[in-house]
Amino acid sequence: MPSKITLGAVIAAIFIAGAAMEPSANAAPPDDACSLLTPAQVSAALSISVNAGVYMGTYKKTCTWNATSVVPKSAKYVTLVLEALEAYEAGQAPGALKGVFITPISGIGDDAYYLGGGNNVGLIVKKGNVAFKVAVYGDIPIEKKQAMEKTLAQQVVSKL
Repeated sequence: MPSKITLGAVIAAIFIAGAAMEPSANAAPPDDACSLLTPAQVSAALSISVNAGVYMGTYKKTCTWNATSVVPKSAKYVTLVLEALEAYEAGQAPGALKGVFITPISGIGDDAYYLGGGNNVGLIVKKGNVAFKVAVYGDIPIEKKQAMEKTLAQQVVSKL
């Protein structure tokens, strides 16, 4: 029968090993999208002032930050949607939707891609057991939207 010291050492080793693992590997996925970005972060990324994030009713996995005033040729609002990993995978399916483009991007989370069509685009990211989409809407070039989305996605990933 192991001694109390040996058993205690084993339990401590298991605890330490678990704590040293990447947090997102064992953590429950977040369920509050508005908690992952501040209005200051969104305002800085969009170069316009935005209001505090708001939910779609009581559903907290989608948050929207709206511009405080209408500025021509600028972003109007941003959405952050926490998604199931299945939604992340489904978005990458080749030929899933006609007229939709998929562009892989590296350096954000474990894997990421832009999904868009026309002048709309969203950056979809997977980090551990979490998937999310950040999208900028407004009358601005798609490349500018993508740059803003990348900035915001990196900030979200840093909190996961």
